[in-house]
Amino acid sequence: MTTALQPRRVALVTGAAGELGRAICRRLVRDGLDLVAADLDLDASQTLLDSLELATGQRTLAVRADLGDEASISALVATVGAAFGRIDVVVNNAAVNHRSSIYDFDPAQWDHMMAVNLRGPALLCQKVAPYWKAQGNGRVINMVSRCWVAGGPPAYVACKAGLVGLTRSMARELAPHNVTVNAIAPGLLPSAFTLDGRDAESFQRMAHGSINNTPLKRLATPEDIAGTTSYLASTDAAFVTAEVIHVCGGSQLAPFGN
Repeated sequence: MTTALQPRRVALVTGAAGELGRAICRRLVRDGLDLVAADLDLDASQTLLDSLELATGQRTLAVRADLGDEASISALVATVGAAFGRIDVVVNNAAVNHRSSIYDFDPAQWDHMMAVNLRGPALLCQKVAPYWKAQGNGRVINMVSRCWVAGGPPAYVACKAGLVGLTRSMARELAPHNVTVNAIAPGLLPSAFTLDGRDAESFQRMAHGSINNTPLKRLATPEDIAGTTSYLASTDAAFVTAEVIHVCGGSQLAPFGN
């Protein structure tokens, strides 16, 4: 039970308006956390918040944020700090993917992906760190992908592999402030993000290959990932840090299939 002496914890979720972000937001609110839904699409974030069932006194806030822009990240943290006075959980879920091969990638698109997918989470944590120092605790949950071990589109895989390295580095640096830093590596998840740039037939071929390579013989769901996020954000995971948890039915054991 939340009391005046025990303020409700505040979770900040980036990429909140997508299928995965929405599921994570719903789960964290169900767990009793106050919620900040950050996304480029402010209207979609606010629509999500309007749909949530909140407990008495539970607060939410939608903020437009561009994780590729340092000024936008600074403004996001300042807004959350002014509204809530604390930030307990950061879920780095926002991502972009300009698919290409090593033969034809666009350097500008590569740089955009690195800015949003890798530099953005680092900058966000840098700017939230003073809150964690003051509070003496915190949680960081980075969304990577099983492709960091299996390969795939080079720029996207490089970002996600880099985010794994960042997870481990931040786990060491933030540990003195009782902050845990972990990553979740989902399997193939049907969503607008994974469908973008693919027609239905090519996605079905990819999904079929993924299921064949998955011991549990199905695709991931947003709720699968949200459940693991809930665990890592909870007190039950207080002694878990620097881990990459694969939520992909065992498909991390198989090679990547396009």
